[in-house]
Amino acid sequence: MITVTGLTRRFGSKVALDGVSFQVSAGEIYAYLGPNGAGKTTTIRILTGLSKKDGGVVRLHDFDIDRNPLESKSQFGLVPQHTNLDADLTVEENLLIHGLLHHMERRTIVQKSRELLDYMEISDRRQSLVKSLSGGLKRRLLIARALLHAPRILFLDEPTVGLDPAIRRSIWGFIKKIRNDGATIFLTTHYIEEAEFLADRVAFLDAGKIVDENTPANLMAAIGQWAVDYLEESRLQTAYFASREQAGDSVLGRANGCTVRRVNLEDAFIAMTGRKIA
Repeated sequence: MITVTGLTRRFGSKVALDGVSFQVSAGEIYAYLGPNGAGKTTTIRILTGLSKKDGGVVRLHDFDIDRNPLESKSQFGLVPQHTNLDADLTVEENLLIHGLLHHMERRTIVQKSRELLDYMEISDRRQSLVKSLSGGLKRRLLIARALLHAPRILFLDEPTVGLDPAIRRSIWGFIKKIRNDGATIFLTTHYIEEAEFLADRVAFLDAGKIVDENTPANLMAAIGQWAVDYLEESRLQTAYFASREQAGDSVLGRANGCTVRRVNLEDAFIAMTGRKIA
């Protein structure tokens, strides 16, 4: 559904993307993880036609974004990191404008809007001004708007940023439901647990390059199942073990307090790059 080959982007002497290549299959949730400045937002901006690339080929559902720009743009919906709804219009008015921009018939827009507002559980706020909505409701509306023209691909750029944990988890449920209904989802996030819960596959991006790509379980299993965090010369260190018993044995005799926990995706990223995702 998404094919990226040799994608490059430079800003002066800085290389933001250095020959990035990946494929996302139909019906897959693909998480694209990396620290600030790694190139995540640049990738999404190029894939959605908001920025130019310096090299490489991008195809969305077999449409080349350079040769078939209108066809490729019709394939996706975008949920941006920052809310860009019109705050002085109602929920329904925001959806109406989006539908008209996609050349949808007004009758179809009304019908699809009602279906999506029910789907996202905000139908009771359809006449409300957007500026009166909470952050969580605005996120739901952004997702509904992105789905209005029935795209095959959904780009989610930090979809739950700034939301409290309970609302984040409700959004995760909607994302899973959208995938189960047939959409292909490309996700960027700084919340490690979000990628672990949602993603079928994960790509680690660092300094403009993909340094690894696999399922969350395989990426974590490559370094172990259990982690021990401990202080050594006033610095936090982490050791990884295949079993909880091995992790527990390593704690014995340590003078400083230790924490035994499950390995997570950030551990896998740090073990590979020496850098934190968030």
